[in-house]
Amino acid sequence: MHTNYYFLRQLAPALEPHLVGLKFMECFSQDRDELVLVFAQARGKINYYKPFFIKATLRPDFSGLLFPETVQRARTNSVNLFESLVGEEGAGRAVKAVTSFLNERCLAIRLEDDFTLLFKFFGNRPNLLAFQGNEVVDLFNQNLATDNQLLLSTMDRPIDQSYQAFERAGYTYRPLFPTFGKVVNDYIGQQQQRLGIDSATEPDRLWALVQETVRELSEPRYYLTRFNYKPALSLLPIDGPDPEVPVRVFDDPIEAANRFFIAYNGLNTFEREKAELLRLLDKRRRRAAAQIEATMQRLIAREEGVSHEEMGHILMANLHDIPEGQGGRSPERITLYDFYRDQPVTLKLKPDLSPQKNAENFYRKAKNEKIEEEHLTGQVADREAELVRIDQYKQALTDIRTLKELRRFIKQHHLMASETGAVDDEAAPLFKEVLVDGFRILIGRNARNNDLLTQKFSYKDDLWLHARDVSGSHVLIKYRAGKPFPKTVIERAAELAAWYSKRRTDSLCPVIVTPKKYVRKPKGLAEGQVVVEKEDVVLVEPRG
Repeated sequence: MHTNYYFLRQLAPALEPHLVGLKFMECFSQDRDELVLVFAQARGKINYYKPFFIKATLRPDFSGLLFPETVQRARTNSVNLFESLVGEEGAGRAVKAVTSFLNERCLAIRLEDDFTLLFKFFGNRPNLLAFQGNEVVDLFNQNLATDNQLLLSTMDRPIDQSYQAFERAGYTYRPLFPTFGKVVNDYIGQQQQRLGIDSATEPDRLWALVQETVRELSEPRYYLTRFNYKPALSLLPIDGPDPEVPVRVFDDPIEAANRFFIAYNGLNTFEREKAELLRLLDKRRRRAAAQIEATMQRLIAREEGVSHEEMGHILMANLHDIPEGQGGRSPERITLYDFYRDQPVTLKLKPDLSPQKNAENFYRKAKNEKIEEEHLTGQVADREAELVRIDQYKQALTDIRTLKELRRFIKQHHLMASETGAVDDEAAPLFKEVLVDGFRILIGRNARNNDLLTQKFSYKDDLWLHARDVSGSHVLIKYRAGKPFPKTVIERAAELAAWYSKRRTDSLCPVIVTPKKYVRKPKGLAEGQVVVEKEDVVLVEPRG
């Protein structure tokens, strides 16, 4: 919430006494995504008189403000910015006011001669813009070309946040309060659960909770805690995920912003990667729990209604009560005696079929219904096993203390890390996946997907398979540290490689088997094409 509208609304008046009366002396950058603004009463021969510094980080993944007491400018690798706002001969332009904007993540420093410096904290598009009057005259990140079209007069964003608007929105508060953000929405969700508020049936209680939250957001109290396992600045008393890490409370928004900025940017690579892994594991856990809930609801709904098998039995038992239409056809709907529940039941029939054919149709659907039920039951078991695995991963992570251990753990458990250090566990949904004796077998879905599997989601020790001399899916057996590939696993993967190829209908198919390190893709080859430098061949029957 360090760039949230509610925080900026309190930061602006806190900054004003520090800046009003000073002059904007210079702005420089020593890093691609960072800049420093210098305000002072006057410029000396060497230093500034009574300076005030603002250091801004404006990265797509993180933006924030720091107000350090001193800043040392490097003699090299720094560049001056916004020189037109400094004034003639670097005399500086006086600060007139510091303002925020209604329902917007922006902070403005207004200078004399109708100039304005505007910090724009829009998600992954943060920027610093210079306005003269209503129009942009300069900006920090030139790649955000659309920022040139912004008008200062349109920064305020009035939103109808009345109860009537809440009613019109179907008793959903989020469209009315887009500035809440993840932390506030998570807090409201926790409070709903704690108070037992059902938003569908108790909109008045939900609205009262939202109004109480808005009141708390207006109070000058700032909590340095953790959210998604990373430092977070909150205007609400949320609990961090680790009870051993105390929540720090501040009354001054400038001090709170400084403490948060230092805490967040002080994270080392190990802490960042571990936090990202824990965040993704939590995301997977919520997704698996939601899938279990949805699947169980489907199974319960099936048990409560009349099954297709029962419909077939009821129809056959009451054939004598069905009026015969022209050509032996059936009526569209008919009410018959349900001997399972001792009450009437209305069945919907296909009029172009005879009653007996309609019964056959019900029995066919019943067969598919049983197959689907087995599939749904299997899905629940798989997701429950996934929940157990995720909890085991999180427990194991508490004992990991070094980056080397963390990355080894990620690799061993196939929680693959990208080049940026972010954990990427999205391999499974991208590819077909089969588990055989504890080994994961991944199967490409098409030529482009094959390239993705072989080039991005594979390691040199994985085993790579492909039907020989025909087009087909790339298949990988994921390596498990210290465990050789069993013959049964290789044969099963080869059967799958044969099945997902042009040789699916052959009685036997030759399949290439080789470590991934012998597979490469020279420049110029089409999607899915590779060169295999060393190979073994197994002969298997295609089997899906």
